[in-house]
Parts: sequence; C-alpha cells; structure tokens
Amino acid sequence: MTDLTAAPRPVAQIREDYAEMIRRKRIYGGLLLILFIALMVAGFQTADNRNAGSFADGWHRVFDYPAEVLSEAVEKAANLPGHLVTFFPALIETINIAAAATLAGTLAGTLLALLSTRGMALWPPLIPLFRRIMDICRAVPEIVIALVLIFVLGGGPVPAMVAIAIHTAGALGKLFSEVNENASLKPVEGLHSVGATWAQRMYLGVIPQVGPNYVSYALLRFEINIRASAILGFVGAGGIGYELRNSMSWGQGRYDEAAAIFLLLFITIVVVDQISGHLRDRLTHGAAL
Repeated sequence: MTDLTAAPRPVAQIREDYAEMIRRKRIYGGLLLILFIALMVAGFQTADNRNAGSFADGWHRVFDYPAEVLSEAVEKAANLPGHLVTFFPALIETINIAAAATLAGTLAGTLLALLSTRGMALWPPLIPLFRRIMDICRAVPEIVIALVLIFVLGGGPVPAMVAIAIHTAGALGKLFSEVNENASLKPVEGLHSVGATWAQRMYLGVIPQVGPNYVSYALLRFEINIRASAILGFVGAGGIGYELRNSMSWGQGRYDEAAAIFLLLFITIVVVDQISGHLRDRLTHGAAL
C-alpha cells in the first residue's frame, strides 16, 4: 500500500532516474541490434558458403531470368488474352482452396481459442494441451503438411486445402485467444447463473463481443491463404500453382503462359486485398460503405 505521508521526491531526482532509465533502454536496444546484425551476417555467410556459387559472383545476374520471361511474353503479347481465359479455371480452383481452408481453419481456430482461454474454457485443466495443439499446427509449414498428405491422399486440391486449414487453425487460434482475453466475462457469468450450457455461453456471451475481430483476422488470413494455395501447386496440390510450375519448367517457348499466370495472381491478390481491407475497416472502425 502506498504511503501517502511520505515526502515527495525532488524534481531533480525524478529527472535523473528518468535519464538513467533512457540510457539503460538505449544500451539494451544497442546490444539487441548488434546481436541481430551478427546473426544476420553469420547466417548469410553460412548460406553463401553452401551455395554452388558465391552471391558476389552472381548477384548481377539476378534479373536475367525475369528479363527472359518478360521478353518472351512481350514477343507473344497477342496470346495473352487467350492464356488468361485458359488459366482462369485454375485460378478459381486456387481461390476455392483458399476459401474452404480459411473457413475450416476459422471454425477450428475459434473452438481452440475458446477452449484455451481462461474464464471461458470448458475444461480449464486442459488449457495447456489446447495451446500446444495450436503451437504444433502453427509451427509446421503448410508445404510440409501438404507433402505428407499428397503421399497419403495423392495429388489434387484436397491435400492443399487440409494443409492450409491446419496451419490456419493454429494461426487464427492464437490471434482469437488474444482477442478473447479482452472480452468481458460478465455476460458469461450471467448466462451461467441461469443455467446456460457452455456452447450457449460462448455463442451468446462471447461471440457477439469478439465477432468483428474474428472476421477481420479471418479475412486477412484469406489473403495469405490465396498465396499459400498458389505456392502449394508447385508440389502437385492443384490450382494455378501447378500450371505455373508446368509453364516454367517446360523451358523456352512457354514463358508467355507463366507471365499470364503471374498477371492473374497479381490482379487477384490486389482485388482481394482491397475488398477484404474495406470489409475489415467497416467491421473494426464502422467505416461507411
């Protein structure tokens, strides 16, 4: 308890303590910066030594391949509209993979978040278990999960969807649980006092408070999952990434198709980013349509 009868500290002492705190903060910040730079330099040197050639010898050729793709695309610019139409169904498949994975991951992440939040958990002793499950889902990269599932299920969009959904559940579960920490427990306690079940307490007492933030994070994750589903196509998981791998690995003569796929991906990501950003602003800040 604070002693209200104690004499106030002199202003000079307060200034000296504040200056000392600032100096200490700058020293810690400088040490962390030095450590970060040392780790970056060490990591770069290790990677450079393991490469077939040195970065210093090959950095000037970094734009050779993109220039080759663009030059061939310009030469065959008349074929671009046809390629856009040809690869549009693969783009739709990629978007469907991302949408289904985001929906499944959001539902699983919501359940994990509610089960791992103090004051809301159905089984409080199992909170550490559900948190470790989210850590595992979040720690394993989507491409690793997809490779395992492709070995079990075969190629196609299903392994990609499941892999992205698992990673999404771990990532969104962590974000949702942090949102839950700021929710008021009074409605939950009130519903519990009248005999509501756990599901009713969560649906009526928690979800209305955290729903806008949940949707905002889910929309942001949808953008990330579109990129992830395109990348997973390189390992045979379907979608436009699979078509991109074929067009790039075929060699000379198909770089115009690769350029068309890149253009489709760029337009899609920009459009989704604008739409989801507008919806997130409306949900979190009440912006007008």
